[in-house]
This record gives sequence, C-alpha cells and structure tokens, in this order.
Amino acid sequence: MTIETILLVGHGSREKSGNDEILAFAAQWRERQPSWSIEVCFIEFSEITMSEGLRRAASGARRVIVVPLILNAAGHVKMDIPQAIDAARLKFPQVQFLYTPQLTACDQLLSVVKRRLEAAMQTLDMPDPTTTGVVLLGRGSSDRHANGEMVKMARWVMEETDHELIDVAFTGISYPRLEKVVQRLSLLGMTQVVVLPYYLFNGTLLARIQRQVEHLQAQYPTIRFTATTHLGFEREIVEVLEQRVLDVKRGAPQALMPCDGCKFRAFAAAHGQGGHHHDDAVPHGPDHGYELPHNHNHPHHKHSHTGVPP
Repeated sequence: MTIETILLVGHGSREKSGNDEILAFAAQWRERQPSWSIEVCFIEFSEITMSEGLRRAASGARRVIVVPLILNAAGHVKMDIPQAIDAARLKFPQVQFLYTPQLTACDQLLSVVKRRLEAAMQTLDMPDPTTTGVVLLGRGSSDRHANGEMVKMARWVMEETDHELIDVAFTGISYPRLEKVVQRLSLLGMTQVVVLPYYLFNGTLLARIQRQVEHLQAQYPTIRFTATTHLGFEREIVEVLEQRVLDVKRGAPQALMPCDGCKFRAFAAAHGQGGHHHDDAVPHGPDHGYELPHNHNHPHHKHSHTGVPP
C-alpha cells in the first residue's frame, strides 16, 4: 500500500493544449520526485474530474495530499475543492485527506513575472521603463481577496523594477478591463505597453488576449504593444508546489486546508449555498452559483463565472 499520494488539481480548459500542459508538468514532476506518487485531476472541462482524481489517489493510499495548481484563492479553492474532498472522506473513511494552500503571490512567482517583463522589454524598439506602461492581466474574480493578490503582485513588480506604471486589468468578472487601462496609459503619454497575462496555462482566454492586443495595436498606432506568454511551469513554480507538500508532511500551520472547518462553509452547506460544482459526484444545493470568501465577516458573497470558459 502507498503511504501517500499527491493529487495535483488543475482548473481545466476547453483548449486541449491547456490540459495537456498540466499532464506534461505532472510527468516532469514525477521525474523530478521519483519517490512521490502523483496523480492529476481537473475542476472542469476534463474527464478526469475531481471525484475521479480523488478516487484514484485514495485507492491503495493511506493519505492524499491535494495540491491546487491555482494562482489565487476564490470559489474553486475555497468551496469546490473542499466539498469534493468532503465527499471523498465519506467514500474513503480510512484515508486521510490533506489540502495545501494555492500558489498565491510570493517571491518565486514574482521572479517569474519579472523575468517575463524583462524579456518583453527587450523586444521593444526603445526598452525604456519610464515610457512603457505594464499591464498585469488576470482572469478576475468576485472574491476581493483573489483580486487583491494580483494587485499585490503588481505593486511588488513596481517595487523591484524601474517601471512607474504597473497596472492591473481583468478579462472578466472584475474591472477594469484591458481596453480601459490602455486608454489611461495612452492619456498618460506611454509610448509602449507590455501586457503580462497572469495565467498558469494555455487556454481559450490566452488566444483572446492575443487578439485583443492586436486590435489595440490597430486602435493606437502610435503605441508599440507586446504581450508575453502565460507563466507556464517554471522552476520557481515547481519549488512552491514542493514546499507546499513538504509543509503538509511536517504539519506546518500554514499547510492547513483553506476554509476546512470554516463555520461559514458549514453554514453554506446547511443552506444549499455551495460553490461551482463541475462534478456530479459532489452534492450541491439548489442555489448553485455562490462562493464564500475566507472572510468570517461576510458569510454571503455572490459569485458568478464570466460565462467565458478558460
């Protein structure tokens, strides 16, 4: 019997290449950590659902460590994954399930973002940070803490570079959108704009971002635009995930499951206010479409998707 299995949870994408990237990453991670048993599942847009992934991980294991491959904690991290784990605990009472924190803003991710920005600047005719506006572009959430993590990252980039304008935009749910931020940068006299997609993997939204940048270039012919690729799975990201696993192994306080035992998550379950479930194996109430932030001052927080798949 395997002592423990690590279950890597990706968001999932309608774009097959996005899911393939995560599967390839898991394969590389197994090579890097040959003594670790690593499985993969997705929250949505994949046949490898959370319930299937948890079943595979729990089969023949005494402990399952669930690792969300997600940048910021919103509905999926705070509601969907914990509810799937709750269901798995009922099915596999002999197995211990542990849940690590998401990636979140950290020095390792900052290093990746800065490296992307430096490479983008070298593609410009005049790589002058004083005339170049930078836009950190993320998916957006109705959870203010998740959006705040992006703002924190943008501030960190400004602190560690010579750029005076590091702005934030969102592709959905929250505001401002990319077009509005570029309009402001134009009014401020920026002659170049770097768009940094704050996404881990490829997907339909990445193709949409590229089209948006092309349209903006046509709309603002005097501004030079460049856009980087998604973050991908750089060495620093692997290191953060490994640290999350090691923290769980040694029982570090920061390795506690997000919202595990949270009284407001229990309140939501009692009143049929679950998160966004993409797996029929996870029961949910009639009020589909709510998430509860990990903020005990606000038990109700309405949440909705953009309506646009990743």
